[in-house]
Amino acid sequence: MTTNTSGSDPAPNPHATEEQVKAALQDTKLAQVLYHDWEAETYDDKWSISYDERCIDYARGRFDAIVPHASLPYERAMELGCGTGFFLLNLMQSGVAKQGSVTDLSPGMVRVALRNAEHLGLDVDGRVADAEKIPYDDNTFDLVVGHAVLHHIPDVELSLREVLRVLKPGGRFVFAGEPSTIGDFYARWLSRATWYVTTNVTRIPALAGWRRPQAELDESSRAAALEAVVDIHTFDPDDLAGIARKAGAAKVDTATEEFAAAMLGWPVRTVEAAVPPDKLSWGWARFAFGGWRGLSWLDEKVLRKIVPPKFFYNVIVTGTKPAA
Repeated sequence: MTTNTSGSDPAPNPHATEEQVKAALQDTKLAQVLYHDWEAETYDDKWSISYDERCIDYARGRFDAIVPHASLPYERAMELGCGTGFFLLNLMQSGVAKQGSVTDLSPGMVRVALRNAEHLGLDVDGRVADAEKIPYDDNTFDLVVGHAVLHHIPDVELSLREVLRVLKPGGRFVFAGEPSTIGDFYARWLSRATWYVTTNVTRIPALAGWRRPQAELDESSRAAALEAVVDIHTFDPDDLAGIARKAGAAKVDTATEEFAAAMLGWPVRTVEAAVPPDKLSWGWARFAFGGWRGLSWLDEKVLRKIVPPKFFYNVIVTGTKPAA
């Protein structure tokens, strides 16, 4: 059963006007809504998100990397900043939780997440919610998760205090996919360089069929301008752990992942945004996923032993609500 528990939730706005975008450049929460409403219907395709074995294994891998011996399943879990539901829905499919709630500041994302949950037959409700003021009662959830969400939140400590408030005593949070400070630097550099090269090479007449329509490229550029507003933070792993402890969390731990894998992943995603999807064959998808898996193995088995954790791209943090 999938429900939207608040009939007063605002409607999505997937086509922001130029005036709204200008206003959003000065208002990060408006930017969050406009950017993520704009992306909601195409987000899964853009980031190659699925709800099959590939992404179930990926989501569960992130969870197990930081909580390897959890007693499963949790009865009720919430995803903060759910996007299209990628993290929670795939964790539920892997047996991490029985019942779920999805929350996001973007009405468009909540709508897509609920639709995905319904297609999967999962027991999920949804709310449009500000992460700094979560609209659920104290001591509601056994688990709160999020993927690539904390770096969008203006006051991370306040949000984590809210997470701890809605958790039951002893309940746990797991946030994965947060950009490290060093990782974000090289990922953005690689993305910008790849975008520049791809959009200029495809100006050559012989390669014109490999170029998206200019209107789509312009829209992507406007989205990139908003992205610079919605991506507020990067994290040093130790600093993020300190924020969690200051918020009141116990048993705080962090892990990092993706170094060589990020060096491939970000250019691949940028090419996919710049080139018409029908030009990228199954061979491309196999190359992208196979390359990521191979480099992830290299990261885990070799580079983790010699590269300091703060150089890896993704940070994962967990903690618990102190027992009453």
